[in-house]
Amino acid sequence: MNGSASDSASLLQSKGVLNAGKDDELDITGYRRDGLKTFLFYVLAVLSLGILLLVVYWKPELECQLKCKECALYNADVILVKDKFDQQIGVVDVKLITTTEEKYDVSVSYQEADGAGDPQTDIGDRDTLISSSRVDGKMRCFDYQHYRYIWDTQRRAFKELEDLSTNTTNKTILDSSQGLTQDQRNSRLIVYGLNAIDIEVKSYWKLLIEEVLTPFYIFQIASVVLWLFDEYYYYAGCILVVSGGSIALSLYETKKQRITLRNMMATDDTNILVADGADGFIEIPERELVPGDVIAVPANGCVMTCDAVLITGTCIVNESMLTGESVPVTKTPLTHQEDGELYSPEIHKRHTLFSGTHVVQTRYYGNSKVLAVVVRTGYCTAKGELVCAILYPKPLDFKFYRDSVKFILFLAVMASLGMVYSLIMYIRNGAPVDQMIKRLLDIVTIIVPPALPAAMTVGTVYAQSRLKKEGIFCISPPRINFCGRINAFCFDKTGTLTEDGLDMWGVVPVADKHFHEVQHDPSKLDRGALLICLASCHSLTIINGELSGDPLDLIMFNAIKWHLEEPGQDTSKYDTIMPTVVRPYSRDTFLGEEEKLITSDELFENALAGKWDQHPFEVGIIRQFTFSSAVQRMSVITRTIGQDHMEVYCKGAPEKIASLCLQETLPHNFNHILHKYTVQGFRVIALAYRKLDAKITWHQVQRIARDKMECDLEFLGLLVMQNQLKPQTTPVIHTLQKANIRTVMITGDMIQTAVSVARNCGMVRPNDKVIIVNGHPPDKENPAARIEWELAEAAEDPELVDEEESSANDESERGELSQVGEMHRGNHDDSGPTGPSGFLCFPVDFNKGYQSIKMLEYEPRTHLAVTGRAFSVVTNHFPELLPKVCILGTVFARMAPDQKCALIENLQEYGYIVGMCGDGANDCEALKAAHAGISLSEAEASVAAPFTSRVNNIECVVTAMREGRCALVTSFGCFKYMALYSFIQFISVLILYTFQTNLSDLEFLYVDLIITTTIAVLLGNTGAYEKLVRNKPPDSLVKMSNILSILMQVAITAAFQLGILFYLMEQPFYKNDLEPLKETDTWESTIIFLSSSFMYIAVAISFSKGPPFRRPIYTNVPFLIAIIILYSLSAFMLLAPQEPIEHFMDMKPLHTIDFTFRLTIFCISSAFLVVSGLMEWLFVDSGLMKCLYRALERKQKSRYKVIQDTIVAEEWPPVGQTLLASANSDEFAVNMNNSEH
Repeated sequence: MNGSASDSASLLQSKGVLNAGKDDELDITGYRRDGLKTFLFYVLAVLSLGILLLVVYWKPELECQLKCKECALYNADVILVKDKFDQQIGVVDVKLITTTEEKYDVSVSYQEADGAGDPQTDIGDRDTLISSSRVDGKMRCFDYQHYRYIWDTQRRAFKELEDLSTNTTNKTILDSSQGLTQDQRNSRLIVYGLNAIDIEVKSYWKLLIEEVLTPFYIFQIASVVLWLFDEYYYYAGCILVVSGGSIALSLYETKKQRITLRNMMATDDTNILVADGADGFIEIPERELVPGDVIAVPANGCVMTCDAVLITGTCIVNESMLTGESVPVTKTPLTHQEDGELYSPEIHKRHTLFSGTHVVQTRYYGNSKVLAVVVRTGYCTAKGELVCAILYPKPLDFKFYRDSVKFILFLAVMASLGMVYSLIMYIRNGAPVDQMIKRLLDIVTIIVPPALPAAMTVGTVYAQSRLKKEGIFCISPPRINFCGRINAFCFDKTGTLTEDGLDMWGVVPVADKHFHEVQHDPSKLDRGALLICLASCHSLTIINGELSGDPLDLIMFNAIKWHLEEPGQDTSKYDTIMPTVVRPYSRDTFLGEEEKLITSDELFENALAGKWDQHPFEVGIIRQFTFSSAVQRMSVITRTIGQDHMEVYCKGAPEKIASLCLQETLPHNFNHILHKYTVQGFRVIALAYRKLDAKITWHQVQRIARDKMECDLEFLGLLVMQNQLKPQTTPVIHTLQKANIRTVMITGDMIQTAVSVARNCGMVRPNDKVIIVNGHPPDKENPAARIEWELAEAAEDPELVDEEESSANDESERGELSQVGEMHRGNHDDSGPTGPSGFLCFPVDFNKGYQSIKMLEYEPRTHLAVTGRAFSVVTNHFPELLPKVCILGTVFARMAPDQKCALIENLQEYGYIVGMCGDGANDCEALKAAHAGISLSEAEASVAAPFTSRVNNIECVVTAMREGRCALVTSFGCFKYMALYSFIQFISVLILYTFQTNLSDLEFLYVDLIITTTIAVLLGNTGAYEKLVRNKPPDSLVKMSNILSILMQVAITAAFQLGILFYLMEQPFYKNDLEPLKETDTWESTIIFLSSSFMYIAVAISFSKGPPFRRPIYTNVPFLIAIIILYSLSAFMLLAPQEPIEHFMDMKPLHTIDFTFRLTIFCISSAFLVVSGLMEWLFVDSGLMKCLYRALERKQKSRYKVIQDTIVAEEWPPVGQTLLASANSDEFAVNMNNSEH
């Protein structure tokens, strides 16, 4: 009975959570429409003249509350959806759909196999509960942001619709090779919808309605209506024209962007062959594909419109649309060795064809087809997820925007006070009621300027334009302001800090368990296993007659000067049966009696027939295990013509390959030699092979598991490549460090190589201490996870010198190491601290130890170098150490893509504003997670990152940060200017309302349109300062310096305007003036208008700050010209008034007044410029006040600074110690690894 009660309670819940714990977490509430409440709602809408409809348009949750009743989710026909940021709220209807698919039948649990049901629930009770969620056997679902959520009868909750990428075993996918019947396909089409990413391009009419109904434009419309009633026809007309132009431009840009995105994501409507159960293949439109369909990948390639898993055949795919990397990727079929695993698009991506990627060519045998099982369609695909990320970006929580809302509320409070004052004055003066109402409402339009939101984005718009000229494209303009506050920047290594391409340095052969002399020209190697490994262990392919593939593989293969041939046409080969052949180029290498090149088809016909007596020296690649970052290696199975057995060749990360080799084949000094190369920054690849039993057949090879092949290997040697720093890397890192920006390297390379590159580029300075963090997860021998802290080799390390001397008896090693030293000495020149390769030059002599270059005195720092495995161990077993590791870590090596993302999210959690720069290949997740992700790509707009740089080096980082700082300071300046513009006009009208007068229509127009709009538009045109300084711009509008600045400017504005008013009232012509004919025809309005026009210009100059974040004001030529013209125009109207102008502007006859009075007004107004600038400097920029602000504000330290203080206080990390995780608790045990132990 308890189980029954629990089920009933869960069924009756009206609220729920979708995607719990994820970025797209949603809160949902169920509602059911109520006829009476709906009728009352529309009555209220009519009575409120449509205002209620406008309110519920802005607040959708109010519509649910006013028209519906909250009810249980299972019974709801309307769902209110809120994201976890409370920034995206939607109301969606619940649909009822019919399906014959058993998995989606409401009477069947989809988690039945997982045992999710409650065994204690009475069967009758369960049937009652399940039947209560049915509606005539139909399935409940709703769609939100292109994802479908269905009612799960077992869990009694809505959940995201599952496809074959979730909770599906590889065996299930492999067993579905017969495909779906037409009935099954039709049923699933109803559930999943069309396989299409149709981006809606709204009509101009619909866009206009949506644009006009925003609070900004509604406020403008109300203001214009008020001005028309107040007979401000010219002003209202001009504002309508300007707003209309702004709306038209906005609609055009919005539609243009949507059309561009639609065209970029669109695919042609084509047909494709699908398996039709047991009846062969039929052709259907690609839009009708559903999960479970088996498609025949077209022989001539195609652009994928779904995510599908290869089950037969091989494909060469260009995935640049998703990753930004145009290197062809080989996709191999899913194998039965992986039957027991749950399919995952991330884990099994080497078998998965992703939507949006281009299949360049397919490989198959004879009439066989390359088959793939569709696992995801439409917006659920990898491409669809990217589109949704663009259409519905993660909200940015930037303090500046939150503070701006607070400030607008403050302005509203000031408007209320002004209204109270004006009301009192008008009542005391006996003004008409209609005039009082118009004046009071007019105050709101003055103190809260309608153009404020637009003015705040001016700096960002200009910065985006300047970035585009620098080859940096931004698809998320608000992120530009984030660039201005970055205090930590992460970099990928290969292709970002270092050159994309590698240079072949040499091969280090191994024989008799000893390393031999380096061979710098691998083509001169003896014909044997090592040479064959270099020739065959790769994933190269020929596309359009050109050799293509991974750059490392290309350099390796080209270095040996061999030829690769793929038999038959590109579209009629299946590489597991008809192998790719590699052979030397020269004719004299052939052993056959006839000196001719026989075709590979003839070659293998002879081989299969056992004719081994006549053959050239050729190697056929029988099977390929592609590179996987999870296992950090690749391998091939080959057969050399003339031999009766096959061989396995493997290459990959040295530590991985060494673990797979027979220990008796590894040189005794393997780790020592490997360390020597990696510590110098070389890219080192280990090579190994194994002879297979002659009894193993070709067909057995196709079915054998990878791990059965990649074991008991014989070590062959090391492939050593140079990966030089880009020339721009070291200067940029130096610039960032001078600006107090923390720099971090996140790479998939070896940790010694990464540390070396970090030292060479200056990320780790020569005298800094590097501690390598080694992590070991629990295993059978050691049930407790452990962390070891190892001091990395440092400059002038005495132990290194002793080690070198002790190993001097090994002649081959000495010869080998001396060549490394010669190479680096060859790179050294006298041109400065960096050689031509961009490295900091460390002259190396292995008999004397390392020598460091001399640099300026600085405090040596401690850096952690963390491996991906150690990061995982710390995260899972030592969570209390994670903050310290992230804060002190500078080098993170062997990091998987998800670990890169996790590191950035951790840094953000600790209070850093994080930037990330990568080449877009393995960095997509990290680029999206960072506050400002910059992808180095040739594409104009990458969907993988907010910023994309065409310039393929990290100089774009400094450019983006300079422009971000400039944009942020400009936004502050524009905001403060608009606030002061409001206050100046607010003070002016309050003074005038005291005398029951006001500015004329054209005077308002001159101030708002001619002066303010011109200044607001041009104020942000000032470019970014050339240098990146240590100071960072403020991130808050409500800082004491800003508040005091605005208050003091308001105070002096009021003082100057009142002073001018009192001076006016002392004049004889003022005392003798007659009663005005109309409200605006007064001396108060004329003098206040002219004097205040100088104040608008003066505060603009005061807020146009130059260095250290923006260039000086005189570099902004359009702004400077506008200031001079506006100042001159106001001075002309004051000092040399013309009667026609006075009449046109509704001014008093100023030309009849003595020039001394006018000159005095001009001098007082000009003095305001000086005082305003002085106040801004005194309260914002002076060092004394900055110290005072710091003392008064007592700003709470960022979390990362607290962690840094803790690290210093504890003298952490514990070098030479091993930390053990307790098996039964989260506490740590410390094991001292002293020398005596």
